[in-house]
Amino acid sequence: MTGVELLGWLGFGLLITAWIPQTWDTIKAGRTDMNLVFILLYVTSSLLLTIYSVLTVDYVFIALNALLTVGSGINLFYKLKPRKVNG
Repeated sequence: MTGVELLGWLGFGLLITAWIPQTWDTIKAGRTDMNLVFILLYVTSSLLLTIYSVLTVDYVFIALNALLTVGSGINLFYKLKPRKVNG
């Protein structure tokens, strides 16, 4: 692994680590207050970047964008289908 590749994987780890608490809070709450337009743009852009990364065979960005697509997809799901609050 080159130093440049290591730098990419370090950035990957930090960015995914930043998204984990937000996604976990969304799952626990069963809803999100995130702006719908932001979520739609994020899901779309990360999906397109995943496809681009696959086509260019860039493993760091394949992994990063695929996981960000999943995370933002979870937020989109709970934005569109929030869990009912008992009470």
